[in-house]
Amino acid sequence: MARFVICSVPVIGHVVPGLPIARTLVARGHEVRWYTGRSFKERVEATGATYEPLRVVPDGGDQDPAWHLAEGEGLTGLAALKFGIKHLFLDAGPGQLADLRRILADFPADVILCDTAFVGALFLHELGGPPRAVYGISPLTIASRDTAPFGLGLPPDATPRGRLRNRALYALFDRVLFRDVHAYYNRVRAGVGLPPSRAGALNDAVSPHLYLQGTVPSFEYPRGDLPPQVHFIGPTLPGPAPDFAPPPWWSDLLADRRPVVHVTQGTVTTAADQLLAPTLRALAGEDLLVIATTGGQPVASAGLGTLPDNARVAPFIPHYHLLPHVDAMVTNGGYGGVQIALANGVPLVTAGRTEEKPEVCARVAWSGAGIDLKTNRPSPTQIRRAVRVVLDEPRYRRAALRIAGKIARHDAPTEAARLLERLAATGAPVITTVSGV
Repeated sequence: MARFVICSVPVIGHVVPGLPIARTLVARGHEVRWYTGRSFKERVEATGATYEPLRVVPDGGDQDPAWHLAEGEGLTGLAALKFGIKHLFLDAGPGQLADLRRILADFPADVILCDTAFVGALFLHELGGPPRAVYGISPLTIASRDTAPFGLGLPPDATPRGRLRNRALYALFDRVLFRDVHAYYNRVRAGVGLPPSRAGALNDAVSPHLYLQGTVPSFEYPRGDLPPQVHFIGPTLPGPAPDFAPPPWWSDLLADRRPVVHVTQGTVTTAADQLLAPTLRALAGEDLLVIATTGGQPVASAGLGTLPDNARVAPFIPHYHLLPHVDAMVTNGGYGGVQIALANGVPLVTAGRTEEKPEVCARVAWSGAGIDLKTNRPSPTQIRRAVRVVLDEPRYRRAALRIAGKIARHDAPTEAARLLERLAATGAPVITTVSGV
């Protein structure tokens, strides 16, 4: 039996991918404690793990940590990514470190497992703590000679000319575009007694011991210099929701023979005027059934106005139950939701420019599984045209189904548990010998 501490930023997209891993570790006889916000306490304890609360780090309870602090509200693209790295992730690092030291004093763990953005575990390991493993909750952030810097939303290019492009962009990125983030990161590091990092926060996020990437290589940009401790395990997919109560119109979905389009903005960015309302307007005259979810908001107060006849709306529907009935999905590009759609062979129309979403959307287009509208606020005309193309041109569905086939070859929680057991047993980097599927 090994001891694991899991720690995650208290945001749903950072916590949920780790739940099946924790459940599997517990089932295999290991002792697991999980450090995150109290709003996730029940979910953590349902895995069999012991919940550890935030103490030094402020706990906002049911309120998501602010991507939109006063000075950051309305930012998109690279500016939004930089703001989030500084003020949602880096600022929490020293408090996370203090809390983890308290936990380890009582529970000397063999391995710390954290999400990509949890910098306290990085600091702990560099200061002499146990090996750090990471589960990815976004596209890979690591620099490569074959890709542009993370955050620019550019496709990869491994040709000689492309590598020259990439080298020039990294120079611009490090010396100009991300210079303030590097400086901020090193100030935070100095505050906990660490030397400056030459690699920067995005590259340091990739553990030198074990990195579990929750997708398949056919969705991630190929890299000839990918570190060998990076393992593609496929996404950790949700199972059936035991308390799922279908909405009153569920029989319409089962009986209707029209193509079904699902539109979602996830659970964080839920302003209906960005994507939900424009999609309902865009598809109102189409021979489609449109299923919208409001990210938990009551439908009456979601700001959708009068619903078209072909629209059905609910606050939330578990994707496990909905996506097998869906022909296309319109989304702002949350990483987890995109992976679940692809696991079901559902092609995508994406429109997201906040946080890491430009990188997710760019990979949707690169993989051939959908269309990236490259905007945070698409017009109804843009949405209508893209949905029609995705539905009418079989190549998008074929690409999504190819990726679904690759995902089906993986059992992500079991693969993750086995790799973590190897790390716990040896304390040495867990090196892959194959490129994945």
